[in-house]
Amino acid sequence: MGATATAAITAADVCRGVTRLLAQAGMAAIPEVPLPNGRRADLLGIDAKGQLVIVEIKVSRADLLGDSKWPDYCPWCDRFYWALAAGLDPAILETPDYRPDMAGLIVADRYGAAVVREAAVEPIAPARRKTETLRLARIAMRRLMLTADPECNADWADG
Repeated sequence: MGATATAAITAADVCRGVTRLLAQAGMAAIPEVPLPNGRRADLLGIDAKGQLVIVEIKVSRADLLGDSKWPDYCPWCDRFYWALAAGLDPAILETPDYRPDMAGLIVADRYGAAVVREAAVEPIAPARRKTETLRLARIAMRRLMLTADPECNADWADG
């Protein structure tokens, strides 16, 4: 990882660093993915075997303490990680409310990231995996279509 001036690290910086880490691990990832339950994953990745990973990004203690919705992400992934800005104290993530037995921990800045604690693998059902993989592929393709042609006329939402 590069410089770690905590005050200057934004969620976009952490997302960039984590995306680099996931790419090095052979995963593809996209940010801001709506989930079927109405939540939105900060970053959703998929590996070559189809395993889904959700990463919830936090850049301040207040943001971390105010997050009580994170368990809603777990039914939609095989592994769940917290990604904290470098310099942010991870001690709160060791408490039972943050399930350190299953939730992984990544520390990141804009240049890279490191896994501090691996996430437990809790496989989702095969039918859900198939549905979510197709949904994720369609979201990614729609975003690419709009990047290529911002005036593309389509009647679909990102989800």
